Amino acid sequence: MKYETAVGKLVKDRDELLAFYDFPAEHWKHIRTTNPIESVFATVRNRTRKTKGCLNRKTALAMVFRLMMSAKKKWRKISGPNRLPEVIQGVAFKDGIKQVQIAA
Repeated sequence: MKYETAVGKLVKDRDELLAFYDFPAEHWKHIRTTNPIESVFATVRNRTRKTKGCLNRKTALAMVFRLMMSAKKKWRKISGPNRLPEVIQGVAFKDGIKQVQIAA
């Protein structure tokens, strides 16, 4: 098989790859991407590289703080914020739908 190694890895990590289905459907687009984290740190990394040697610890921390506060303005608000208490309480979701347990 041409892609045997790749298929093996997908099969092995199937549960982790599809874990976002255990959360509300409204949250899926936020869970499936790491771009907000990567883009913020890319900005910080680029700026600190260019100013390397010009900053002491205190001014570097101040610059990083300001860069993150600036990046925060562009973040997308979470969809379905009313679902967060359910997620925190550990309510089960299957395929993005809340599972209701019926008392027997």
